[in-house]
Amino acid sequence: MTSRALLTDLYQLTMAYGWFRIGRADDEAVFHLLFRNAPFGGGYAIAAGLEDAIRYLEELRFDADDLGYLATLRGNDDAPLFPDDFLRFLGELRFDCDVDAVPEGTVVFAQEPLVRVRGRLPVAQIVETALLNIINFQTLIATKAARVVHAAEGDPVIDFGLRRAQGENGALSAARAAYIGGVGSTSNVLAGARYGLPVRGTHAHSWVLSFDSEQDAFAAYADVLPNNALLLVDTYDTLDGVRHAIDVGRRLRERGHELSGIRLDSGDLAYLSIEARKLLDDAGFPNAVIAASNDLDEQTIASLKQQRARITVWGVGTRLITAYDQPALGGVYKLGALRRAGGAWEHRLKLSEQTAKVSTPGVLQVRRFTRDGEAAGDMIWDELTGARTRTIVDPFDLTRRKSFDSDGEDLLVPVFRNGQRVYDLPPLDEVRARRERDLARFHEGIKRLVNPHRYPVGLEQSLFDLKTRLVLAARAASAAR
Repeated sequence: MTSRALLTDLYQLTMAYGWFRIGRADDEAVFHLLFRNAPFGGGYAIAAGLEDAIRYLEELRFDADDLGYLATLRGNDDAPLFPDDFLRFLGELRFDCDVDAVPEGTVVFAQEPLVRVRGRLPVAQIVETALLNIINFQTLIATKAARVVHAAEGDPVIDFGLRRAQGENGALSAARAAYIGGVGSTSNVLAGARYGLPVRGTHAHSWVLSFDSEQDAFAAYADVLPNNALLLVDTYDTLDGVRHAIDVGRRLRERGHELSGIRLDSGDLAYLSIEARKLLDDAGFPNAVIAASNDLDEQTIASLKQQRARITVWGVGTRLITAYDQPALGGVYKLGALRRAGGAWEHRLKLSEQTAKVSTPGVLQVRRFTRDGEAAGDMIWDELTGARTRTIVDPFDLTRRKSFDSDGEDLLVPVFRNGQRVYDLPPLDEVRARRERDLARFHEGIKRLVNPHRYPVGLEQSLFDLKTRLVLAARAASAAR
């Protein structure tokens, strides 16, 4: 099968069939994709995955194989789960909704819609699972990468994660997302070819172990690849390995080449990098880089920086590619408004015992305000009722309010209209540059790895009031029943 139409949960199709059967297939709905908490205990996230989501929506088709498989599904009574007329409906289905989304590389915050889908209820519902799968994962990895790059303080960071990634597809999409987040290159050659990413790599311990001595291994590698002589020095004794690398560097220099540097992959990276730097500098190799790997992440890199480690290139693998310590973003896809065929738009909201899970009604947009070039706060507002004020209210604390004196910029931009793409996909380097520019607009406190400053995000005051009225009315109706 080549179609991705079945990349969905079964309940998307059972609900779509339900609406089809009761004659509501032409009802319209608005759904919002958002996350409730910033990942990794941080203060922000980096939006990613939109290009892949667009490709999925453009290609959405239930082909003959898909329909044949769905025809085999059975209910509890062993009768077909989906009748023929619904399967014909799916066979004719094309994505015909409007989509607005935050461009990739944009700094985003909890409760803000990253994607808004507006269109026929069954169609807008069917795409939920795939959109969440694509946007959640890539946003998570791009955010992790941005945190790692921030900790590296301008040093190059390489994605070393392919061998530990969550499968082939996870490795590819994660390499792409990591590049958006600021990682400069990858060891993943397929990702390099597919996305145009710079690829980097040296050799493994097995190269050294395949020779009778470390000296022979280094010399042979330098002979074969004099323009890529970055040598892994910790197979036997790290500082002796550095001395052997220096010997090879001298021979390279005699032939008109330079030692690229060394890589540390174990031990006390702070101590070893400091001592290695002394050896390299004293031997006349001040430009040789010291690369490090070994289960690095933003916290470890920040610690090594505080210890004045002399590492200049960071190879980050497992803890980047798997989003170590938070395996999922937790994004959700919630109905905000509904219009019956021939009727008017109605606000819809989901109640919960947890305040954070009470959804926000409307056709939502996000407006970012700036002051003196710095991002000052984000307002979530409803296009059905309009942004009547420039005041935001914290949805979890009505006493926290903030007003703005500028017009601001809306973050969600048109991507599809009636199923036709109206958005030009930017080159990946442009997406990466957007992330860099956007992050630069935010106060450093928001980027802290631990206990970040809380950036102001709230509901436009009239939307907050509307949501409050709807919550109270829904609770009263529930109590009356």
